[in-house]
Amino acid sequence: MEQQQNPHRRSGIIMLAIAWMLVFGLAYWYFSGWEQRQLNPNPQALLEQQGGELVLKHNRAGHYVADGEINGAKVTFLVDTGATQVALAPQLGRRLGLKLGAPITLNTANGSVTGYLTRLAEVRLGPIAMHDVGAVVSEGMDQQTVLLGMSFLRRLEFTQRGEYLILKQPGLSPAH
Repeated sequence: MEQQQNPHRRSGIIMLAIAWMLVFGLAYWYFSGWEQRQLNPNPQALLEQQGGELVLKHNRAGHYVADGEINGAKVTFLVDTGATQVALAPQLGRRLGLKLGAPITLNTANGSVTGYLTRLAEVRLGPIAMHDVGAVVSEGMDQQTVLLGMSFLRRLEFTQRGEYLILKQPGLSPAH
């Protein structure tokens, strides 16, 4: 006697395969977002909600990484108190239409490199905006990250408390 197969079996298998693809897709989406939050726990939307004091949380490597803008273009900053200037890659400099000034020799952890002085019309980090900020465009820079150096930071008061860095523009009171 021949067994009859359930006519709905094939559609059930297809639905099961689709369900598993959705589960894997959602897991990938969640964990890729989780990984990004681990690298940069300070997205621009979170920073824009803050008032006069800007509080940055360090990432899992202990670095302060935050989204911001240079001349209206979105960038990712790495706060670097050891950098004299805001430093960025040539590709980003070209995209921003920066005019390169005099070449200078930069001493980095990877040796000496040539950089070019420039000025940034506006640098914005959350509620903090500064105009006419000194910068350097340099080969060897990560194309995805801009070093936020002392040419920006020296205009701020900053304090580190545990895993947080608190930045404040002198003369501005915190928003209530």
